[in-house]
Amino acid sequence: MNLKYGIDDRPRVGQLMLYSLQWFVLAVAVVTTSLFIAVGSPAERVLYAQKVFALMGVATIVQVLWGHRMPIVVGPASVLLVGIITALASQGAEVDTDKIYTAVVIGGAAVAALSLGRTLERLQRVFTPRIVVVILMLIAYTLAPTIKNLIFPAGEEGRYAFGLWFTVLCTPAMAIASYRLSGVRKSLVIPVALLIGSAIYYAVYGGFGDVFAAYSKSDGALLLPRMEFDGSMIAAFLFCYVALVINDVGSVQSLGAMLGTTDTDKRCRRGVGLTGLMNIVAGGMGVIGPVNYSMSPGVIASSLCASRFALLPAGAGLVVCAFAPSLIAVLSAIPNTVIGVILLYLMGTQLAASFQMMSASGGAGRFESYLIIGLPVMVALLFSGIPMSVIPVMLRPIVGNGFVMGVLAVLLLEHVVFRDSEKEKQ
Repeated sequence: MNLKYGIDDRPRVGQLMLYSLQWFVLAVAVVTTSLFIAVGSPAERVLYAQKVFALMGVATIVQVLWGHRMPIVVGPASVLLVGIITALASQGAEVDTDKIYTAVVIGGAAVAALSLGRTLERLQRVFTPRIVVVILMLIAYTLAPTIKNLIFPAGEEGRYAFGLWFTVLCTPAMAIASYRLSGVRKSLVIPVALLIGSAIYYAVYGGFGDVFAAYSKSDGALLLPRMEFDGSMIAAFLFCYVALVINDVGSVQSLGAMLGTTDTDKRCRRGVGLTGLMNIVAGGMGVIGPVNYSMSPGVIASSLCASRFALLPAGAGLVVCAFAPSLIAVLSAIPNTVIGVILLYLMGTQLAASFQMMSASGGAGRFESYLIIGLPVMVALLFSGIPMSVIPVMLRPIVGNGFVMGVLAVLLLEHVVFRDSEKEKQ
């Protein structure tokens, strides 16, 4: 690929700011779609958003300068959305976020430890292409109930029709736009959809002023008040962090292959190590942890700029947003229906990526191979719908987490049940 600027090139200031703008818009979009998990009063939710913006901005700068040193977007991890949502559901009316974010701290420490020595390379051998495909699918499938609740919120039946028609019209529109557009315009599909969707929603229902007023102040603790350990919840989050590591490694490795870097493994270890450290910080702050996003190759291919320095102003912009509660208030006012439809589209693209990977890797040829992929998905769907009341309290974070049960199922099928069958195939 004939790039205008390589990884270590420094564009002139004017061009640098233009390239940085598209990274900034993309980063704001991925951060905004995760803010719905904040709990508490409007003021507490604004503070949560401020902390997330600050953390993602700092993580971007640190990764670009000292981590993987590559042009990769850093944003809230979708797999941790699964873990946090499931953990909140398992606690019922008495929500204790201290247990959740203590598990995030421990998960981050485990990820940082994996970057030491050759542990990361050994772990990659366990996660075969089929297992990675299933994990990508599980993230999408286990977020489906949350997406449904965002689009069709309980107690607001009068707005179901809007959610239905918005989904039917907006989802194909985003797919068509992504297919037809190229260059910088393609990377703006999600931000533009958020803007247009919010404008349509408030044009129909009004109330933006009331929402803005309610979210114009921030309040709450900057750090987690105390560490509270829950063994089963920690175990559940460790499975989520397995998927996070796979995502992180895949993002760095794929971009390294695209750009032809000769030290990709070293960059990968540094990047994963810093991701772990930033997740420790995230848990200490009581917010969702970051991960390196895999959408960066598309942005680079469209702009022909692979300069990592273009992400520095974008990261700084995220930090500046954290100190503007009024701006956070506007972003927090994006309706859940719109966020739900955006997540629906994003999870659809993730499923498409998993199918593409399955085809490219040749990971499914015999019936047993397809069963290794299909059965864990069904297990995840089953356990995602089990009423928490029938599960012992100590086991709820694991048994009630469809993602965790699906990962356990695919590991068992791949490395125990059908291990001999795969050896015979070889």
